[in-house]
Amino acid sequence: MNTVAKLAATAVALSFATEAAATEWNVSVWGKRRAFTEHVEKLAELVSEKTNGEFTMNVSYGGLSKNRENLDGISIGAFEMAQFCAGYHRDKNRAITVLELPFLGVNTLKEEVAVSHAVYEHPAVIEEMAQWNAKIIMTSPMPQYNIAGTGEPRDELAEFEGMRVRATGGIGEAFKAVGAVPTSVTSAEAFQAMQSGVVDTVAFAQHAHLSFGTINEATWWTANLNPGTVNCPVVVNIDAYEALSDAEREALDSSIPEAIDYYLSNYGELLKKWDDILVEKNVTKVEISDEQLAEFRKVAADPIRDAWIADMSAQGMPAQELYDLVVSTLEKAKMSN
Repeated sequence: MNTVAKLAATAVALSFATEAAATEWNVSVWGKRRAFTEHVEKLAELVSEKTNGEFTMNVSYGGLSKNRENLDGISIGAFEMAQFCAGYHRDKNRAITVLELPFLGVNTLKEEVAVSHAVYEHPAVIEEMAQWNAKIIMTSPMPQYNIAGTGEPRDELAEFEGMRVRATGGIGEAFKAVGAVPTSVTSAEAFQAMQSGVVDTVAFAQHAHLSFGTINEATWWTANLNPGTVNCPVVVNIDAYEALSDAEREALDSSIPEAIDYYLSNYGELLKKWDDILVEKNVTKVEISDEQLAEFRKVAADPIRDAWIADMSAQGMPAQELYDLVVSTLEKAKMSN
Protein backbone atom coordinates (compact mmCIF):
# COMPACT_ATOMS: atom_id res chain seq x y z
CA MET A 1 0.00 0.00 0.00
CA ASN A 2 2.92 2.28 0.79
CA THR A 3 4.30 1.78 -2.72
CA VAL A 4 0.90 2.40 -4.28
CA ALA A 5 0.51 5.60 -2.27
CA LYS A 6 3.92 6.82 -3.38
CA LEU A 7 3.14 6.12 -7.02
CA ALA A 8 -0.17 7.91 -6.72
CA ALA A 9 1.51 10.92 -5.11
CA THR A 10 4.10 10.98 -7.89
CA ALA A 11 1.38 10.86 -10.54
CA VAL A 12 -0.46 13.77 -8.92
CA ALA A 13 2.76 15.78 -8.69
CA LEU A 14 3.54 15.15 -12.34
CA SER A 15 0.00 16.17 -13.24
CA PHE A 16 0.37 19.48 -11.42
CA ALA A 17 3.77 20.06 -13.02
CA THR A 18 2.28 19.50 -16.47
CA GLU A 19 -0.54 21.89 -15.74
CA ALA A 20 1.89 24.50 -14.41
CA ALA A 21 3.97 24.25 -17.57
CA ALA A 22 1.04 25.26 -19.77
CA THR A 23 0.65 28.98 -20.47
CA GLU A 24 -2.76 30.55 -20.89
CA TRP A 25 -3.29 34.17 -21.89
CA ASN A 26 -6.47 36.21 -21.79
CA VAL A 27 -6.96 38.62 -24.70
CA SER A 28 -9.31 41.61 -24.48
CA VAL A 29 -11.01 42.89 -27.64
CA TRP A 30 -14.55 44.19 -28.17
CA GLY A 31 -17.62 43.99 -30.39
CA LYS A 32 -17.82 40.63 -32.11
CA ARG A 33 -15.47 38.57 -34.23
CA ARG A 34 -14.95 40.45 -37.50
CA ALA A 35 -12.30 41.41 -40.06
CA PHE A 36 -10.78 43.80 -37.50
CA THR A 37 -9.97 40.94 -35.10
CA GLU A 38 -9.02 38.16 -37.51
CA HIS A 39 -5.26 38.59 -36.98
CA VAL A 40 -5.76 38.18 -33.23
CA GLU A 41 -7.73 34.98 -33.79
CA LYS A 42 -5.12 33.73 -36.29
CA LEU A 43 -2.29 34.53 -33.87
CA ALA A 44 -3.98 32.49 -31.16
CA GLU A 45 -4.44 29.59 -33.59
CA LEU A 46 -0.82 29.64 -34.77
CA VAL A 47 0.68 29.91 -31.29
CA SER A 48 -1.37 26.98 -30.07
CA GLU A 49 -0.31 24.89 -33.08
CA LYS A 50 3.37 25.70 -32.69
CA THR A 51 3.39 24.84 -28.99
CA ASN A 52 1.19 21.75 -29.25
CA GLY A 53 -1.47 23.45 -27.16
CA GLU A 54 0.91 24.39 -24.34
CA PHE A 55 0.47 28.14 -25.01
CA THR A 56 -3.12 29.18 -25.59
CA MET A 57 -4.98 32.48 -25.90
CA ASN A 58 -8.56 33.05 -24.86
CA VAL A 59 -9.96 35.88 -26.98
CA SER A 60 -12.75 37.72 -25.14
CA TYR A 61 -15.11 40.11 -26.91
CA GLY A 62 -15.94 42.60 -24.19
CA GLY A 63 -15.92 40.13 -21.33
CA LEU A 64 -12.71 41.39 -19.75
CA SER A 65 -12.83 45.15 -20.20
CA LYS A 66 -14.43 48.05 -22.01
CA ASN A 67 -12.57 49.02 -25.17
CA ARG A 68 -11.51 52.39 -23.77
CA GLU A 69 -10.02 50.65 -20.72
CA ASN A 70 -7.96 47.95 -22.43
CA LEU A 71 -4.66 49.81 -22.06
CA ASP A 72 -5.38 50.33 -18.36
CA GLY A 73 -6.10 46.62 -18.02
CA ILE A 74 -2.79 45.77 -19.65
CA SER A 75 -0.95 48.16 -17.33
CA ILE A 76 -2.17 46.37 -14.19
CA GLY A 77 -1.90 42.87 -15.63
CA ALA A 78 -5.65 42.21 -15.67
CA PHE A 79 -5.04 40.34 -18.94
CA GLU A 80 -2.02 39.59 -21.08
CA MET A 81 -3.00 40.92 -24.51
CA ALA A 82 -5.40 43.55 -25.81
CA GLN A 83 -6.41 45.66 -28.78
CA PHE A 84 -7.09 49.39 -28.47
CA CYS A 85 -7.42 52.44 -30.69
CA ALA A 86 -5.22 55.50 -30.21
CA GLY A 87 -8.13 57.91 -30.45
CA TYR A 88 -9.78 56.45 -27.37
CA HIS A 89 -7.17 57.99 -25.06
CA ARG A 90 -4.81 60.22 -27.02
CA ASP A 91 -3.09 61.49 -23.88
CA LYS A 92 -1.91 57.96 -23.02
CA ASN A 93 -0.45 57.14 -26.44
CA ARG A 94 0.56 60.50 -27.86
CA ALA A 95 3.37 59.26 -30.11
CA ILE A 96 1.28 56.90 -32.23
CA THR A 97 -1.36 59.55 -32.91
CA VAL A 98 0.93 60.69 -35.75
CA LEU A 99 -0.61 57.75 -37.62
CA GLU A 100 -4.07 59.28 -37.26
CA LEU A 101 -3.21 62.60 -38.90
CA PRO A 102 -5.57 63.28 -41.83
CA PHE A 103 -4.56 62.87 -45.45
CA LEU A 104 -1.24 61.12 -44.87
CA GLY A 105 -1.48 59.57 -48.32
CA VAL A 106 -1.69 55.93 -47.24
CA ASN A 107 -3.56 54.09 -49.97
CA THR A 108 -3.37 50.38 -49.15
CA LEU A 109 -3.50 48.13 -46.11
CA LYS A 110 0.08 47.00 -46.78
CA GLU A 111 1.22 50.62 -46.65
CA GLU A 112 -0.68 51.05 -43.40
CA VAL A 113 1.15 48.06 -41.91
CA ALA A 114 4.51 49.44 -43.05
CA VAL A 115 4.09 52.92 -41.57
CA SER A 116 2.48 51.64 -38.37
CA HIS A 117 5.18 49.11 -37.59
CA ALA A 118 7.94 51.62 -38.37
CA VAL A 119 6.42 54.05 -35.86
CA TYR A 120 5.88 51.30 -33.28
CA GLU A 121 9.62 50.56 -33.35
CA HIS A 122 10.59 54.17 -32.64
CA PRO A 123 12.20 54.58 -29.18
CA ALA A 124 9.69 57.28 -28.18
CA VAL A 125 6.78 54.91 -28.82
CA ILE A 126 8.46 52.02 -27.02
CA GLU A 127 9.17 54.25 -24.01
CA GLU A 128 5.67 55.69 -23.87
CA MET A 129 4.03 52.27 -24.09
CA ALA A 130 6.36 50.94 -21.39
CA GLN A 131 4.79 53.47 -19.01
CA TRP A 132 1.67 51.32 -19.31
CA ASN A 133 3.65 48.08 -19.05
CA ALA A 134 2.69 47.52 -22.68
CA LYS A 135 4.57 46.34 -25.75
CA ILE A 136 3.02 46.79 -29.20
CA ILE A 137 3.33 43.62 -31.27
CA MET A 138 1.25 44.44 -34.36
CA THR A 139 -1.21 46.85 -35.88
CA SER A 140 -4.81 46.31 -36.97
CA PRO A 141 -4.59 47.88 -40.43
CA MET A 142 -7.71 49.54 -41.70
CA PRO A 143 -8.52 51.25 -44.98
CA GLN A 144 -9.27 54.92 -45.21
CA TYR A 145 -12.43 55.85 -43.35
CA ASN A 146 -15.53 57.02 -45.18
CA ILE A 147 -18.82 58.22 -43.85
CA ALA A 148 -22.22 56.58 -43.92
CA GLY A 149 -25.03 59.05 -43.48
CA THR A 150 -28.76 59.53 -43.21
CA GLY A 151 -30.93 61.96 -45.13
CA GLU A 152 -29.82 63.62 -48.35
CA PRO A 153 -26.30 62.77 -49.56
CA ARG A 154 -23.64 65.37 -48.81
CA ASP A 155 -21.08 65.72 -51.56
CA GLU A 156 -19.83 69.27 -51.01
CA LEU A 157 -17.85 70.68 -48.08
CA ALA A 158 -20.41 73.42 -47.53
CA GLU A 159 -22.91 70.69 -46.69
CA PHE A 160 -20.64 69.43 -43.90
CA GLU A 161 -21.29 72.60 -41.90
CA GLY A 162 -23.07 71.54 -38.70
CA MET A 163 -23.02 67.86 -39.69
CA ARG A 164 -22.88 65.70 -36.58
CA VAL A 165 -20.36 62.97 -37.27
CA ARG A 166 -19.03 60.09 -35.20
CA ALA A 167 -15.29 60.49 -35.74
CA THR A 168 -12.26 60.21 -33.48
CA GLY A 169 -8.65 61.38 -33.51
CA GLY A 170 -7.30 63.20 -36.55
CA ILE A 171 -10.36 62.31 -38.61
CA GLY A 172 -12.53 64.15 -36.11
CA GLU A 173 -10.20 67.14 -36.30
CA ALA A 174 -10.42 67.09 -40.11
CA PHE A 175 -14.22 67.21 -40.05
CA LYS A 176 -14.14 69.93 -37.42
CA ALA A 177 -11.95 72.00 -39.74
CA VAL A 178 -14.73 72.07 -42.36
CA GLY A 179 -17.49 72.97 -39.90
CA ALA A 180 -18.77 69.53 -38.88
CA VAL A 181 -19.38 68.60 -35.25
CA PRO A 182 -17.42 65.45 -34.35
CA THR A 183 -18.33 63.21 -31.43
CA SER A 184 -16.26 60.28 -30.19
CA VAL A 185 -18.88 57.77 -29.10
CA THR A 186 -17.45 54.27 -29.11
CA SER A 187 -17.88 51.99 -32.09
CA ALA A 188 -20.42 49.91 -30.15
CA GLU A 189 -22.52 53.04 -29.51
CA ALA A 190 -22.38 54.35 -33.08
CA PHE A 191 -25.48 52.59 -34.42
CA GLN A 192 -27.68 53.77 -31.56
CA ALA A 193 -26.30 57.31 -31.91
CA MET A 194 -27.15 57.23 -35.60
CA GLN A 195 -30.56 55.66 -35.12
CA SER A 196 -31.56 58.17 -32.43
CA GLY A 197 -30.32 61.17 -34.40
CA VAL A 198 -27.47 62.04 -32.03
CA VAL A 199 -25.26 61.92 -35.13
CA ASP A 200 -26.12 62.32 -38.80
CA THR A 201 -23.11 60.41 -40.07
CA VAL A 202 -20.56 57.86 -38.89
CA ALA A 203 -16.95 57.60 -40.08
CA PHE A 204 -15.81 53.98 -40.13
CA ALA A 205 -13.86 51.53 -42.22
CA GLN A 206 -16.02 49.12 -44.21
CA HIS A 207 -15.86 46.22 -41.76
CA ALA A 208 -17.07 48.41 -38.91
CA HIS A 209 -20.01 49.80 -40.88
CA LEU A 210 -21.03 46.17 -41.32
CA SER A 211 -20.22 44.84 -37.88
CA PHE A 212 -21.81 47.67 -35.92
CA GLY A 213 -24.83 47.99 -38.21
CA THR A 214 -24.42 51.63 -39.28
CA ILE A 215 -24.67 50.69 -42.95
CA ASN A 216 -28.15 49.29 -42.20
CA GLU A 217 -29.28 52.73 -41.04
CA ALA A 218 -27.52 54.70 -43.79
CA THR A 219 -28.95 56.00 -47.04
CA TRP A 220 -25.60 57.04 -48.54
CA TRP A 221 -21.86 56.36 -48.24
CA THR A 222 -18.87 58.35 -49.47
CA ALA A 223 -16.68 56.23 -51.72
CA ASN A 224 -13.64 58.48 -51.96
CA LEU A 225 -13.56 61.02 -49.13
CA ASN A 226 -10.64 59.12 -47.55
CA PRO A 227 -9.72 61.62 -44.80
CA GLY A 228 -7.55 59.14 -42.90
CA THR A 229 -7.94 56.19 -40.60
CA VAL A 230 -7.54 55.30 -36.95
CA ASN A 231 -4.64 53.34 -35.55
CA CYS A 232 -5.41 50.34 -33.40
CA PRO A 233 -2.44 48.37 -32.06
CA VAL A 234 -2.39 44.98 -30.39
CA VAL A 235 -0.32 45.08 -27.21
CA VAL A 236 0.95 42.59 -24.68
CA ASN A 237 1.73 43.05 -21.01
CA ILE A 238 5.53 43.34 -20.76
CA ASP A 239 5.77 41.20 -17.63
CA ALA A 240 3.73 38.43 -19.23
CA TYR A 241 5.78 38.61 -22.42
CA GLU A 242 9.08 38.40 -20.55
CA ALA A 243 7.77 35.49 -18.46
CA LEU A 244 7.30 33.35 -21.57
CA SER A 245 9.79 30.59 -22.20
CA ASP A 246 12.13 31.04 -25.17
CA ALA A 247 10.07 28.55 -27.18
CA GLU A 248 6.79 30.31 -26.36
CA ARG A 249 8.19 33.72 -27.20
CA GLU A 250 9.51 32.40 -30.50
CA ALA A 251 6.11 30.89 -31.28
CA LEU A 252 4.45 34.24 -30.61
CA ASP A 253 6.95 36.45 -32.44
CA SER A 254 7.24 34.21 -35.48
CA SER A 255 3.46 34.04 -35.88
CA ILE A 256 2.90 37.80 -36.16
CA PRO A 257 3.81 38.20 -39.87
CA GLU A 258 1.58 35.27 -40.82
CA ALA A 259 -1.28 36.64 -38.73
CA ILE A 260 -0.95 40.01 -40.49
CA ASP A 261 -0.87 38.36 -43.91
CA TYR A 262 -4.03 36.43 -43.05
CA TYR A 263 -5.70 39.66 -41.94
CA LEU A 264 -4.81 41.40 -45.21
CA SER A 265 -6.14 38.52 -47.29
CA ASN A 266 -9.36 38.31 -45.30
CA TYR A 267 -9.98 42.05 -45.44
CA GLY A 268 -9.31 42.05 -49.17
CA GLU A 269 -12.20 39.65 -49.66
CA LEU A 270 -14.50 42.02 -47.77
CA LEU A 271 -13.49 44.96 -49.95
CA LYS A 272 -14.26 42.97 -53.09
CA LYS A 273 -17.84 42.45 -51.84
CA TRP A 274 -18.43 46.02 -50.66
CA ASP A 275 -20.19 47.38 -53.77
CA ASP A 276 -22.59 44.43 -53.75
CA ILE A 277 -23.33 45.07 -50.08
CA LEU A 278 -24.23 48.71 -50.84
CA VAL A 279 -26.62 47.60 -53.59
CA GLU A 280 -28.16 44.97 -51.34
CA LYS A 281 -28.81 47.54 -48.60
CA ASN A 282 -29.96 50.24 -51.04
CA VAL A 283 -27.21 52.65 -50.01
CA THR A 284 -26.21 55.31 -52.54
CA LYS A 285 -22.49 55.55 -53.30
CA VAL A 286 -21.41 59.20 -53.28
CA GLU A 287 -18.33 60.40 -55.17
CA ILE A 288 -16.75 63.64 -53.96
CA SER A 289 -15.32 65.82 -56.74
CA ASP A 290 -11.56 66.34 -57.07
CA GLU A 291 -12.05 70.06 -56.41
CA GLN A 292 -13.88 69.43 -53.15
CA LEU A 293 -11.29 66.87 -52.05
CA ALA A 294 -8.48 69.33 -52.79
CA GLU A 295 -10.23 71.96 -50.69
CA PHE A 296 -10.72 69.48 -47.85
CA ARG A 297 -6.99 68.68 -47.86
CA LYS A 298 -6.08 72.36 -47.97
CA VAL A 299 -8.23 73.17 -44.96
CA ALA A 300 -7.49 70.07 -42.90
CA ALA A 301 -4.17 68.42 -43.78
CA ASP A 302 -1.41 70.99 -43.33
CA PRO A 303 -2.94 73.01 -40.45
CA ILE A 304 -3.76 69.91 -38.38
CA ARG A 305 -0.34 68.36 -39.05
CA ASP A 306 1.47 71.58 -38.10
CA ALA A 307 -0.61 71.96 -34.95
CA TRP A 308 0.09 68.35 -33.98
CA ILE A 309 3.84 68.77 -34.43
CA ALA A 310 3.85 72.00 -32.41
CA ASP A 311 1.72 70.53 -29.61
CA MET A 312 3.62 67.25 -29.32
CA SER A 313 6.99 69.00 -29.51
CA ALA A 314 5.94 71.27 -26.65
CA GLN A 315 5.25 68.11 -24.64
CA GLY A 316 8.75 66.81 -25.27
CA MET A 317 7.87 64.34 -28.04
CA PRO A 318 10.06 64.03 -31.16
CA ALA A 319 7.05 64.99 -33.27
CA GLN A 320 8.81 66.12 -36.43
CA GLU A 321 10.96 62.98 -36.37
CA LEU A 322 7.89 60.77 -36.04
CA TYR A 323 6.11 62.53 -38.88
CA ASP A 324 9.18 62.35 -41.11
CA LEU A 325 9.42 58.63 -40.33
CA VAL A 326 5.87 58.13 -41.60
CA VAL A 327 6.62 60.05 -44.80
CA SER A 328 9.89 58.24 -45.55
CA THR A 329 8.46 54.81 -44.76
CA LEU A 330 5.43 55.48 -46.95
CA GLU A 331 7.68 56.52 -49.85
CA LYS A 332 9.61 53.24 -49.56
CA ALA A 333 6.41 51.22 -49.33
CA LYS A 334 4.97 52.84 -52.46
CA MET A 335 8.21 52.16 -54.38
CA SER A 336 8.09 48.48 -53.45
CA ASN A 337 4.46 48.03 -54.53
